[in-house]
Amino acid sequence: MNPGRLLPSPLRRWFVASPRNGAADKATKGPASAAAPAATADMACAAQTLASRMPDLLLHASQIATTLASGLHPQRRTGWGDTFWQYRPAQPGEPVNRIDWRQSARTTHAHVRENEAEAAQTILLWCDFSGSMQWRSSSDLPAKLDRAIVLLLSMAALLLRNGERVHLLSPSGVVPLPPASSGLERLALGLCSLAAHASHLAPALPAPALVPRHARLLLASDLLCPEEALRDCLRQLAAQPVRATVLHVTDPAEATLPYSGRTEFCGLEGEAPLELPHVQSLQDDYKTLVAARTQWLDQHTALSGHIIAHHQTDAAPLPTLLALHAQMSQRV
Repeated sequence: MNPGRLLPSPLRRWFVASPRNGAADKATKGPASAAAPAATADMACAAQTLASRMPDLLLHASQIATTLASGLHPQRRTGWGDTFWQYRPAQPGEPVNRIDWRQSARTTHAHVRENEAEAAQTILLWCDFSGSMQWRSSSDLPAKLDRAIVLLLSMAALLLRNGERVHLLSPSGVVPLPPASSGLERLALGLCSLAAHASHLAPALPAPALVPRHARLLLASDLLCPEEALRDCLRQLAAQPVRATVLHVTDPAEATLPYSGRTEFCGLEGEAPLELPHVQSLQDDYKTLVAARTQWLDQHTALSGHIIAHHQTDAAPLPTLLALHAQMSQRV
């Protein structure tokens, strides 16, 4: 048995619709073309519900950012929050208030403490609004889109506190943000606007040509897209040059396939349904495929000079953000 032919590959957007037990049960879904209007209507409904949930998501992100910021410590090197550059010998006529007397006391010469010339960076946020991001395997879990928004807004709150410029990126380019009382609220309103205009076939990845040169990109997606498209996107971003940080958001069921018996899988982006018997017999091979693709994602992201962080929606967001901040802070 070749599980790659029977199981929905991690490269495709398949999700469980409902378990069907018994040989007499038949799939009732129509062809993909007939399901597309329903999917579009579902996306419109999802956008409306996202707007109603956004205040809670924004509050959650603000609380996480506050917790994260309070736990950060100086890095003792060039990076976020550190402005020290070097000590240099004082020159004749140097103003006395520029001399660092503590450092000068350690030597026989007076020294001046110099700070690094800092300029605010431009960080672009990209959120995947495709149909697969609306899915969750249990009502006790957040949808992947909700968790992606919380992660993006939490990092944005920290970046804004550090004086960085944060903007939203859409399939048509950088988005003008609506007016609001704070920069974080403007980003949240911008995400709601993007969700309202997105379809179930929205692109998972941004077009590299739309990303300004030398910007930094924070990309949140489940990465359920062809490997060739992802590899080309990462390479083109690196060539511009743009440094990307990828937030790979997944549902725990996508890693383990926790189903048994006859199960029908329905695509959320126009794919035809697929019904499989005895799904539990394929779990080991499925986990092997998922692990192989995760390794592929890590390798190709690193080869392109970018960084990636993996997050499952059943885990708390704070550890992921701590690891992500540490990785981003190491980049010069």
